[in-house]
Amino acid sequence: MTSHQPLTRALAVLALLGCSNSPAGAPPPTGTSLRLLPIVTSGLSSPVYLAAPPGDTARLFVVEQPGRIRVVQHGQLLGTPFLDITSRVLSGGEEGLLSVAFHPRYGTNHYFYVDYTRSNTAGDTVYTMIERYSVSADSNVADLASRKVILQITQPQPVSMYPNHKGGLVMFGPDGMLYIGMGDGGSGGDPQNRAQNPDSLLGKLLRIDVDHGDPYAIPAGNPFATSGGAPEIWALGLRNPWRFAFDRAAGLLYIADVGQDLWEEVSVAPAGQGGLNYGWRIMEGLHCFNPTSCSSTGLVQPVVEYSHANGCSITGGFVYRGTRAPSLVGQYFYSDYCSGWMRSFSYANGAVTGQTSWSLNVSLGNVLSFGEDSAGELYVLSAGGGVYRIAPAP
Repeated sequence: MTSHQPLTRALAVLALLGCSNSPAGAPPPTGTSLRLLPIVTSGLSSPVYLAAPPGDTARLFVVEQPGRIRVVQHGQLLGTPFLDITSRVLSGGEEGLLSVAFHPRYGTNHYFYVDYTRSNTAGDTVYTMIERYSVSADSNVADLASRKVILQITQPQPVSMYPNHKGGLVMFGPDGMLYIGMGDGGSGGDPQNRAQNPDSLLGKLLRIDVDHGDPYAIPAGNPFATSGGAPEIWALGLRNPWRFAFDRAAGLLYIADVGQDLWEEVSVAPAGQGGLNYGWRIMEGLHCFNPTSCSSTGLVQPVVEYSHANGCSITGGFVYRGTRAPSLVGQYFYSDYCSGWMRSFSYANGAVTGQTSWSLNVSLGNVLSFGEDSAGELYVLSAGGGVYRIAPAP
């Protein structure tokens, strides 16, 4: 989620690196108005994600950070949660129930997966939990007894020093594999260099096969499937990939990685290319993070960045592939937690082809996340409890 340390060393780092607000970090031109249509305006507590099962056009499932998943059916927020695991969830700051992913064959196997943080009884160890559940006989209520732990990842200790950078997104890719975004574990500057350590699952994008093995199998195409590092790793060098997205139409993976003190970034890469290194903590955006030891050779460079003059913590979205707004097709939407603006860009043939800052009809405040329904329509979620559907101005 958000991850922005105080900017106490910002000026010193700028001086050391010779950095300034480059054109890449400047806001793009303001475009036409974008309507945000209210879907839910009250009754939600910290909505941090939205998803829908494949083919389900009647319902939206909204993840509440304290540990619940709520159902919006035909535009109405139902009173009974789909899932309530608040008793298991450690919530607050950047911890909590952070996302849900419905299996591509949810209509027949009824499986869905969640990503959340919890602590042990003593409270001195925090874990990221990836768990699978099934739906009950009531399609709007999950079966709590079906819980199956898929993956448990220990976060750094002491917990008082490392409360942030938990990543938090689970999502099925176009290849049917489950992808898991993991932050570097927290503090500031990745002090243990976990993001570059191939033996650590932190600071990585993971990829597992939940249709084979128990509880999962390692896909043969993973870069360390047989040796050299943790076999679950798909990509490394990430600080806090709070949100990533697949553009299935173009075969691309977008990763919005939350920056340290100066730069926020979005990277784009072929969805089927594993083993990529996104640069943290060597780089922050396009800039050296450690000026005494910095080389961008072999690193994926972001296609878009912006400085903290324009925000504090990127909230990544999706490429619009819906049908309600043809003028928006192919644009990747993103926002900033602090600034609450809405921006988008188009990407083709290895380059950004256009960027837009949108004029909005509502004030979003703190933007927590985006979501996508089964038809490819996009939604934006605010810390105030609002859920809005993105639409072009009339």
